[in-house]
Amino acid sequence: MTWTGNSDHRSSARRAVAFAAVLALGGCSQQATTAPAAANQQLGRWVTESGNLEIDIAPCGKALCGTVVKVLANRSMADPSKTMAADAPSPLGMKVLRDFMPSGDGEWQGQIYNRESGKTYDCLMSLASSDQLKIHPYVGVPLFGKTQIWRRAVASSEQP
Repeated sequence: MTWTGNSDHRSSARRAVAFAAVLALGGCSQQATTAPAAANQQLGRWVTESGNLEIDIAPCGKALCGTVVKVLANRSMADPSKTMAADAPSPLGMKVLRDFMPSGDGEWQGQIYNRESGKTYDCLMSLASSDQLKIHPYVGVPLFGKTQIWRRAVASSEQP
């Protein structure tokens, strides 16, 4: 009788381990499908808050990156009433968003290049709505940053 009890106990333990493994795999599967689905919402073309550039956000390896595909204006980001000197070389093809990976709660973390200052900053990215993208560059911790709202480019401007 003791042997049968141990067998039942072992059998129950095996079932519990198998059940836990199924739950764990189900959790991993859900996470794996959630990240790409969330990334798809950020993919596409976006116009920067200053209205200067159109950025194409696309996969680059396991991350998301953003590349300048169109120069729309050349206003200063610090003072939009002022025009900046023409860039040399042109910002076309410049990668301004790099290495954005999911960081939880719909946010992506990576780096943003500021062509006006020539500096690269840590950055958080998240959707504000289907046609608005929150970009939050910062120094050190996110508290020390400023949020920009980029808007989705209209379909007619998506032709390079």
